[in-house]
Amino acid sequence: MTIAIIDYGSGNLRSAAKAFERAVQTIASNQNVLVTSDPGIVASADRIVLPGVGAFRDCKQGFYAIDGMVDSLEEAVRTKGRPFFGICVGMQLMATRGLEHGAEPGLDWVPGDVTRIEPSDPDLKIPHMGWNTLGVLNDHPMLADIETGTDGLHAYFVHSYAMQVENSDHLVATADYGGPITAIVARDNMIGTQFHPEKSQALGLKLIANFIEWSP
Repeated sequence: MTIAIIDYGSGNLRSAAKAFERAVQTIASNQNVLVTSDPGIVASADRIVLPGVGAFRDCKQGFYAIDGMVDSLEEAVRTKGRPFFGICVGMQLMATRGLEHGAEPGLDWVPGDVTRIEPSDPDLKIPHMGWNTLGVLNDHPMLADIETGTDGLHAYFVHSYAMQVENSDHLVATADYGGPITAIVARDNMIGTQFHPEKSQALGLKLIANFIEWSP
């Protein structure tokens, strides 16, 4: 059993891999965590993780530059239904378009656009950087045994853009930063978090463990 973390030159690969390895140990799973840029490994993986740090367009171009990677990902996730986890810009790439530095098409797995955060409070700085609790709008198995709400566990965010989903059924949770900001999206066998679970301590470790055990 393999969890493939896609290496396309953008992402906290070392910290992400360590977080997934730690989660595997906590649940005594036999899954192997593999950081890879090999489309063949991604196509055959049992679970797939797409991290991402930086601008939407830069990440998209780096991802698409790996020959065969997009086709392998589409086959594994959309055709075979393998569980998929997008992190930060990896989640944003699931959208229809990113609007950072002009419109750039995404994977269009979760219909919607990635737009600049505009807090209602002008004193709130961009990027949004820090710890926030999660407000759940649609329950999801990935949130099992995770304390949410204003008294819940905190997730670590660092971003200037956020996804605006077209279908409210795809919006699992939000964070508050001068108004609601998309924190988790999900559709079928796919889930994405705007925050970094690998940096989110107890919440992140449990979320990753839930992903490893998730059978959509």
